[in-house]
Amino acid sequence: MNPEEQNNDCSPIDFEEDASQSTSDREFNKDELVDAVSSDVGPEEENNLSDESPELLFDEILSERDEYLSLLQSVKAEFSNYQKQTKKRITETRTSARGEIVEKILPVLDACDAAISHGAEDVAAIRKALIDSLENEGLELVGRALEEFDPSIHEAISHEPGIEDEEGQVVSEVLRQGYFWEGKILRPAMVKVRG
Repeated sequence: MNPEEQNNDCSPIDFEEDASQSTSDREFNKDELVDAVSSDVGPEEENNLSDESPELLFDEILSERDEYLSLLQSVKAEFSNYQKQTKKRITETRTSARGEIVEKILPVLDACDAAISHGAEDVAAIRKALIDSLENEGLELVGRALEEFDPSIHEAISHEPGIEDEEGQVVSEVLRQGYFWEGKILRPAMVKVRG
């Protein structure tokens, strides 16, 4: 069969169905295959075929088919892994880019906090709106008074003696708010530590 005849006889859908089937699912009739191969062979190639027995020819065709099937399955698995890695990289890049934007907004939040601490109560609504919208995207506040001091999320600026009843170190005052973004520390909270 020439390549043009093969293209007319076999659609891409037929190929996918054949490739997805395993060898054990299909039965072959050796005589039909040998007849089909020998009818497509020209007179000069017929001498080469007469040297080999039909069983050997059939076994060669089966092994070649199995080799192509194995290669196809390998390429399919590699492509699937490539798609997964690409999706993961795209997600990580998007998260990182969004985190950079949030980092650029932090000075605005700090300015709002400073204005509120100086008595500008009108700014509180703007700060709340900013925080609420960023929290919906994955921002979390770090640093609250009276929580246990954790050096991985708190930056201790000053230290004061502890109260007798308290065990360990506690945050007595938050000087600058800290933030988490998508589960990672974006900026530690500046705090006063007691204890």
